[in-house]
Amino acid sequence: MTTAQGVRARARKEVTAAIKDAARRQLAADGAAKLSLRAIARELGMVSSALYRYFPSRDELLTDLIIDAYNSLGEAAEAARDAAADDPPVRRWTTVCEAVRRWALAHPHEYALIYGTPVPGYSAPETTVPAAARVGLVLIGIVRDAHRGSGLADLPLPDELRPEAERMAAELVPDLAPDLPPAVLAALVAAWAQLFGLVGFELFGQFHRVVEDRETFFRHASARLAESVGLRP
Repeated sequence: MTTAQGVRARARKEVTAAIKDAARRQLAADGAAKLSLRAIARELGMVSSALYRYFPSRDELLTDLIIDAYNSLGEAAEAARDAAADDPPVRRWTTVCEAVRRWALAHPHEYALIYGTPVPGYSAPETTVPAAARVGLVLIGIVRDAHRGSGLADLPLPDELRPEAERMAAELVPDLAPDLPPAVLAALVAAWAQLFGLVGFELFGQFHRVVEDRETFFRHASARLAESVGLRP
């Protein structure tokens, strides 16, 4: 890369970052449904045609913001997992869950973008999937390691759920955890949904006048989720 190319690349990176920062401010003020490239261009003192060279459409900007949010959340979960590497499995699980909650409370508008109300007219492309999967993969890895180490508690699997659980085991994690029983995969999917339900209820106000000591409540609930996937207390 020539010096001139390097300067252009740095300039493009800086402008792209400025556009995303302005978009995040707009998310905080007005929500994702009202995200406007023209408004961002005005804030940055750019003509709209110049901004479209970086993001040809609102949807492409939304996709970048969504991937950034998922990756930031995933990094927080992975850092928590690594920091608790020597802890028992239940503690590793709850440490990751608590990191997810802390990230959401610190980044409420980004959390709302990825786990809140869907944006009208927007459909997330497949390119968001790897980033979106990071927290789930961390939790699956903790359960897999426990299964291969101290073992998991036996989980019941109703006959009517068995075909779906076996499909999950075959399709969702064939490389990461091929030895996890179908009952555990089904429980993991349920726990993953319940984790983000707990965080969302707190963040979006559903716990108002219901749960006062929310940190203690969350810690207890995340430990129960650990037990629900077979981790031994």
